[in-house]
Amino acid sequence: MSRVIFLFREAMVSLRRNLLVVFGAILAVFISLSLAFGALVVNEILRVNTLAWQEGVHVIAFLNDAGANGVPADAHDSLLSEVRAWDEVEDAFYVDKSKAWIEYLEIFKDQPELLEIDPSILPASIRIELKDIEFHSSVQFRLDQNALLVRQVSTAAESIEQLQNLSSILNVLGLGMAVVLGLSAMVLIANTIRLAIYARRDEVSIMKLVGASNWFIRVPFLLEGMIEGLVGAALAVFAVWLGTNNLARAGQDFSLFRLDVSDQFFFQWGLVFLLFGAAAGVLGSLLGLSRYLRDADDEGQNVPQGV
Repeated sequence: MSRVIFLFREAMVSLRRNLLVVFGAILAVFISLSLAFGALVVNEILRVNTLAWQEGVHVIAFLNDAGANGVPADAHDSLLSEVRAWDEVEDAFYVDKSKAWIEYLEIFKDQPELLEIDPSILPASIRIELKDIEFHSSVQFRLDQNALLVRQVSTAAESIEQLQNLSSILNVLGLGMAVVLGLSAMVLIANTIRLAIYARRDEVSIMKLVGASNWFIRVPFLLEGMIEGLVGAALAVFAVWLGTNNLARAGQDFSLFRLDVSDQFFFQWGLVFLLFGAAAGVLGSLLGLSRYLRDADDEGQNVPQGV
C-alpha cells in the first residue's frame, strides 16, 4: 500500500513540475474529444428529429360521399374497419365532412378569400398511421383498388423517405466524424505525452541506471497520462453538455426542430468518453515510454563493466 501511495505521490509531483506540458496534453484531449462528442450529439439530434417527423398520419384517403353515385350508405364505416385490420396499419380514424370544414377554417383562417366556398364540397376522409413508412406504397395500392369509394389518396411518405435518406447520410457522416476525431484524439494524446516523456528522458535513464524496474518507472507516467486524459475528457463532456443545454433553451420556441438531447444520452456517452480519455492517456504513456525504456536498456548494456 505504501508503494502505491509513493507512486501516486510521484505522479502528482511530476504533474506540478511540468504544468506547461500537462496543460498542453489536457488541451489536446479537450479539443479532440469536444469535437468528437459534439459530432455525436449532432447525430443524436438528427436521429430524434427524424423519428419525430415520421410520427402521425402518413396516408389520407379522401372518400366519395356515402349514399351517392352508387356508394353504399355504410361504405365509409366498412372501409375504416377494413383498413384498421391491415397488417401495415398502426391506427386509422375517420374525419367526416363537418370536421373537414373545421380543419379547413383553421388552416386558411388568415386567407378570407378561400373561406367563401360551399362546405359540402369538402370530402370525408380516413387518416392512416402506418407501422412503418415503407408500407405506404402497398397501402396506397390497396386503397386505389376501391375506385368507387376512394376519390383520391394522398401521402407524405415520399417527402418523409427523402428526409429519412438525408438523415441516414448525415447520421453516417456524424458517426464517421466522431470515430475519426476519436482516433485523432488518441494519436494527439499519445504524441503529446510522448513529448512530455522526451523532456524527461534523462530522468528515465538515471532511474534505469540506479536499478529501477521498468514497471516502477512506468506507473507514475501511466498515472499522469490517465489523469491528463480524464481531466481533458471531463472538460470536453461538460463543455458539450453546457453548449447543448444553452442551444436547447434558445430553440424552445422553434417547434419544427428539437435541439434538446436526453440526460440518459449524456450520461451514457459522457461515461464512455471519460473512460476513453483515461484509456487514451494510459495508452499514450505506454507508447511513449516503450521507446525510451528500450533506449535506456541499450545504454545500460553499453556501460563498461568494472574489473
